[in-house]
Amino acid sequence: MTLKFRGGFVLEKVFRDPVHDYITVTHPVISELIDTAEFQRLRRIKQLGTSSFTFHGAEHTRFSHCLGVYHIAKRITDYFSLNFPLEWNPDENLLTQCAALLHDVGHGAYSHTFEGLFNTDHEAVTREIITSPDTEINAILRKVSADFPEKVASVISHEYPNPQVVQLISSQIDADRMDYLLRDAYFTGAVYGQFDLTWILRVIVPTENGIAFKYSGMHAVEDYIVSRYQMYMQVYFHAASRSMEVLLQKLLARAKFLYNLHPDYFALSSPCLVPFFEKNHNLNDYLRLDDGVMNTYFQVWMSHEDEILADLASAYVNRHLLKSITFDPKAVEFKDLDFLSSLVEEAGFNPDYYTGIHSNYDLPYDFYRPSSEKPRTEIKILQKNGSLTELSVLSPLIKSLTGTIHGNSRFYFPKVMLENPEFTKYIVNDSLITDSIQPTEIADKAVSQQLSLDDNL
Repeated sequence: MTLKFRGGFVLEKVFRDPVHDYITVTHPVISELIDTAEFQRLRRIKQLGTSSFTFHGAEHTRFSHCLGVYHIAKRITDYFSLNFPLEWNPDENLLTQCAALLHDVGHGAYSHTFEGLFNTDHEAVTREIITSPDTEINAILRKVSADFPEKVASVISHEYPNPQVVQLISSQIDADRMDYLLRDAYFTGAVYGQFDLTWILRVIVPTENGIAFKYSGMHAVEDYIVSRYQMYMQVYFHAASRSMEVLLQKLLARAKFLYNLHPDYFALSSPCLVPFFEKNHNLNDYLRLDDGVMNTYFQVWMSHEDEILADLASAYVNRHLLKSITFDPKAVEFKDLDFLSSLVEEAGFNPDYYTGIHSNYDLPYDFYRPSSEKPRTEIKILQKNGSLTELSVLSPLIKSLTGTIHGNSRFYFPKVMLENPEFTKYIVNDSLITDSIQPTEIADKAVSQQLSLDDNL
């Protein structure tokens, strides 16, 4: 970071960024927000969690991502202010940029795995950090106006009345997604995650009901959606990264179980987790945790007298992956997976901690479905005659991806089971085979619950 001064006052902060080259900050509110303890904590939270075990370069943080989202949002709002003075209110610039900067400030250590086990919600924490009078971020936002923290929080929670502002931060093509696709592609080395950001930002336009894209930029938008699809299939849904997520979930679950038996040990070895074991944590407890704190605890647990906790901790720290096979949750009854789990138990492993199911599904693009639990804001193309048309109507490529679910479900187990012929006879081409082909209500529910994964990235 570089600071430029004039007369003792900071004119701008300049961050050298591998994705956007230079990110400049000139507004004092943005500058002060970056310097808060709550935002600096994001330097200690990896953007991709366990993916760094698969893609060794993926060590980038939520901090760098949030700066990137701010940068894209600033480029858009500056462009709107200059070129669309009637359609865009420049008074919304700072609000949009603050929401972009702070949209992920509530993410915690190993967010998604941690949330599922300890019933936390990073979106709710984000809102609390912004609106709580006890945070540094809230104090800075209140300098703008007394109601400014609530306005910023309402943008992030999709409740702000101006759809233009909301869609710039959260829609099927927004500042958040554009940055994380480019950033994650750069740090994982996945070249297919690239798209023409510059051209997309040249063809974006504010409309009465949100944002749209000029027809001349439709192919750049297509490229963005295809890049997004490829990143999900090749990076975000990678089997090895998901194996580490399963290990992490089982490790924390075992620690949570043992806490009820030996609370004194965890009070000494991992004190920051105690409020979560006790289910009485507050915001300060949440903010004390980061990836480094958790990783230190895992190394301590490697010497615990409980063999399961010690083994799981060692497996996680030293990247001893669980193996997996795919299965179709609509064609495989769970009793078939229970049978495989029984074979794992016969081999000497507790199946509660050494087997697991991990499902990842995503819709690369979808049109607006009002009946959906989380209806998506469809991408509109502004044609030369001034009409707005939904993207998949104009693009055969996007139509082929629209509404189509991609992904899979995997059953994870110890690697040694691949040496057991009684186990492997049910596996062909890394997939489970079974005579039971009756879909189950439980399986259908498991699939539907995974469709919200994109909103949690």
